Amino acid sequence: MRLLCLLQLVCLASCSGSRSRDWAHHGAPMFADLTVREMKAVRAYLHGIPELKLTAARSKTLMKNSILLMELHLPRKHEALKVLDRGHAKPPRQARVIIQLGNQTNPNITEYIVSPLPSPNSHEVKTFKGGRPIRFESRPITSAEYSHINHILEKITNKAHKLLLETTGGFSFTNCSDRCLTFSDIAPRGLGPGERRTWIMLQKFVEGFFIHPVGFEVLVNHRDLDPEKWTVEKVWYNSMYFDSLEELVEKYESGEVEKFKLPNHDDNDLYSTYIPRGQSNTPTNINGPKLVEPQGHRYHIDHNFVEYAGWSFAYRVRSSAGLQVFDLRFNGERIAYEISLQEAIAFYSGDTPAAMQTKYIDAGWAMGTSSFELAPGIDCPEIATFVDLYHYFDTDKPVQHKNALCIFEMTTAMPLRRHFNSNYKGGYNFYGGLENTVLVLRTTSTVYNYDYIWDFVFYQNGVAEVKVSATGYIHATFFTPNGLHYGTKVYDYVLGNLHTHLIHYKVDLDIAGRENSFETLDLKYVNFTNPWSPENFVVQSQLQRTERKTERSATFSFGKKFPRYVNFYNPNEKNKWGDKRGYRIQFNSHAHSVLPRGWREEKGISWSRYPLAVTRHKDSEATSSSIFTQNDPWEPVVSFEDYIRNNEDIVNQDLVAWVTVGFLHVPHSEDIPNTATPGNAVGFFLRPFNFFDEDPSVASRSTVIVRPGLDGKPKVQKWTAEVIDYCVPDKPFSYNGTYAGV
Repeated sequence: MRLLCLLQLVCLASCSGSRSRDWAHHGAPMFADLTVREMKAVRAYLHGIPELKLTAARSKTLMKNSILLMELHLPRKHEALKVLDRGHAKPPRQARVIIQLGNQTNPNITEYIVSPLPSPNSHEVKTFKGGRPIRFESRPITSAEYSHINHILEKITNKAHKLLLETTGGFSFTNCSDRCLTFSDIAPRGLGPGERRTWIMLQKFVEGFFIHPVGFEVLVNHRDLDPEKWTVEKVWYNSMYFDSLEELVEKYESGEVEKFKLPNHDDNDLYSTYIPRGQSNTPTNINGPKLVEPQGHRYHIDHNFVEYAGWSFAYRVRSSAGLQVFDLRFNGERIAYEISLQEAIAFYSGDTPAAMQTKYIDAGWAMGTSSFELAPGIDCPEIATFVDLYHYFDTDKPVQHKNALCIFEMTTAMPLRRHFNSNYKGGYNFYGGLENTVLVLRTTSTVYNYDYIWDFVFYQNGVAEVKVSATGYIHATFFTPNGLHYGTKVYDYVLGNLHTHLIHYKVDLDIAGRENSFETLDLKYVNFTNPWSPENFVVQSQLQRTERKTERSATFSFGKKFPRYVNFYNPNEKNKWGDKRGYRIQFNSHAHSVLPRGWREEKGISWSRYPLAVTRHKDSEATSSSIFTQNDPWEPVVSFEDYIRNNEDIVNQDLVAWVTVGFLHVPHSEDIPNTATPGNAVGFFLRPFNFFDEDPSVASRSTVIVRPGLDGKPKVQKWTAEVIDYCVPDKPFSYNGTYAGV
């Protein structure tokens, strides 16, 4: 009878696990990015609504109504959980569409929710918390506006043609063949809401032009939708300000402005190129190590649903902000409902007007759409699974980004755990070890000069790592002696400007269910009489647990002491030993605030005040930033501070952790030609904290145990097959690099 009951329990557990997996698989498409078919259907539907008067996004006029961006609109969490946990039918798919309405008396930006997909027949206006309107001036720059910026720069540079030609050694903005100038535009575009004034700096258009400033910067007011009414408000040249271009040219010709000439560079000695130079000590006739899968993939992918070593999750790449993971489970139990990139900022300092104005808020440049092709063997191993991504931003048809996401398993060349048990007589009692292989989900964002490599890493022991590695070119400005207060001279006339990178993530944890609480753990010294030697005292550390009961008490500011451990747990669920089941967030970050609290642009990035803030889940608090914050950080449509202002109870609730990581970058000569990744990776770990009864990786059959036999020879115990084949792909390196409408 006991055996029968045991078999029934095993069967129930097995059936439950299988059902959980099937429901997770069934629900994953809810989180999948819009398909090409869906994008085209949404465009056709909206263009068929007469009152919207939509025209082509790529037409040159700014006085038009057009679609700016289109991406998936997520279902409400409680609706999604019915699908994921009970196998209910999936809710209708919806699209979030941003439309810029410039062809009307009062231009504005309006967001719509369009449904159902793939055959939409309805739409409704999406509003922001507090009903904040979206100023038309807060819209991202489009290709149409850039074409007009380019046109006004042609006029400006033609007036200053002689000056620029002499300064740069023969470079010009127009009629330039292979000695051309280009530009970088700086944001935010003004000093207050409703403005659209942009500092633009000229650079030599060579490989790595970001670090070739020519010392000429101009402030253009382009708020008017008629480009013929745009004006030049200020000009900066060689550390001097001028009220007009005519003033600069006149004083240049009269000798009142100090003239200078930039050094010449040909293609062979260009300091910004990747072409090898200097002495290499690595043999080039021998290939380096490669990652191989002797018997194929050990992970499974079905569209946006991934399974590996007990893990399962769905993913998407949101066009506005980037990589997201949903319904993250380990051994069938959900750890997190959502882990998603929210925002990335880089705030600079400098002596030139462009440098002191540079405060990049990258979702405002549609950071997710800058996920370009990954190179096999460099960006991802050759054995990786490469996935195409599709975006709809500032376009009239979906754009395909080939091989823009990759998934692969790799060895870390570091044991997950090991022990050599010495017998202290020249031998051993046993050796035990477990290789550490992980699954990596990766994409990149090249937001102009910087490249961010976004990783989710999944370990065999229930640990998940969220990481960003920064590379690409530094944002450099023209060198002035005073500029040394704000960076480092990295080449003739080139200053590498100091800046801080901050990255914000949303981590919606569901630890053993949705009813979670939050605590911090620290240490304090205790001093007491030694029980076995009363004339002495014992001084040691004691664990100090603090339950955080409200949102404000669970908000930690930069510049103040941060707890050693931050733990999310289910107070109603315990492991075998009576411990409350939890997961903790462990930081790998050197972040700090970038502006004083409440100072102008800081209002738009109020999340950057906190390395960690914990709130109750609300569908209305879906994101911490928006695509409009870059060009209106002063009165943002999404204000993170509002999420914690009401100071709600967070005991036994559905909790969301908002995590800020980052680092200060003081550029240095080794950032030439550009920034390398070692030392520039930050992020956080999700680590089980009494969630399991023991380390779940004990289930791994990759364990190896060695014991001495009776005959003195080692006896090796393994549970996996010997490697019977070595296979290295023989395909030559290939890379296309193009992306196009489909």
